[in-house]
Amino acid sequence: MLHTPAHGLFVGLITLDLLYLVTELPNRNQKVVALDSLTAAGGPATNAAVAFKHLGNQATLLGVMGCHAMTSCVVTDLQQCGVTFVDLQPDRAEPLPTSSIIVTQATGDRAVVSLNASKSQAQADAIPGSILTDLEHHSIQVVLIDGHQIEVGHTIAQRARAAGIPIVIDGGSWKPGFEQVLPYADYVICSANFHPPGCPTPDQVFHYLSKLQIPYIAITQGDRPIQFLSQGESGFIPVPSVTPIDTLGAGDIFHGAFCHFIQYTSFKAALTQAATIAAHSCQFFGTRQWMKEERIKEKDKG
Repeated sequence: MLHTPAHGLFVGLITLDLLYLVTELPNRNQKVVALDSLTAAGGPATNAAVAFKHLGNQATLLGVMGCHAMTSCVVTDLQQCGVTFVDLQPDRAEPLPTSSIIVTQATGDRAVVSLNASKSQAQADAIPGSILTDLEHHSIQVVLIDGHQIEVGHTIAQRARAAGIPIVIDGGSWKPGFEQVLPYADYVICSANFHPPGCPTPDQVFHYLSKLQIPYIAITQGDRPIQFLSQGESGFIPVPSVTPIDTLGAGDIFHGAFCHFIQYTSFKAALTQAATIAAHSCQFFGTRQWMKEERIKEKDKG
């Protein structure tokens, strides 16, 4: 079935990801030779935007990149993926945040050392008027906020709520200021590492978010079933079983796919289909190869 493409706005972190595939993690003072390596744009909102675009939509990424030489790698990757990006600090001379990721071949587990957006926070007045106009005129159909640009995310959430545009929160981990944004959310999809203050257990997380009158809440748990609470209905949704090559970005891809599927199906169905996309992505090294494999299959069918 064909669906009308949507325009999604993705607000948050933009990084330069340096990925290495290894047979095993290095020990103390040990050097290892990588089996493979990749460079790509990264960050929760970024990878979600890429997945959303890949599924046939228009994606606009709102974050901080700046004019450092390192940004050219990120710009090239986003352009190749067809994602429109809006830089909140185009004159910023400092390097953008970089993530170094080591993926263990046998398990797909990843170890990450990164610098988040704590040193590159933008102010709300940096939001271009064109973005606010698009929200006001409903040229944007869904907004995702990952919490890495809190002040900007807060303003976008306010404008989107006023315009009746659905807001999806990527709750990868708790970030200071999230309490300002969450009350505007329609959908909050958390990882098992999302712990609001005083909420170490899933039941406490659900209770905290329910008190904010958020109608749709889910907690992903890797290869374990997704736990959800939907307007009084609760339960678990199984996820596909796969042999993982690389789990990096699977949660981000899940969020981008969810933003796509929620345009035309129910909450539980969108979670189910997003889980299928995310599981598929885990069978490839890096956050882009799964899309290339799908394009090859489509060409073969043609």
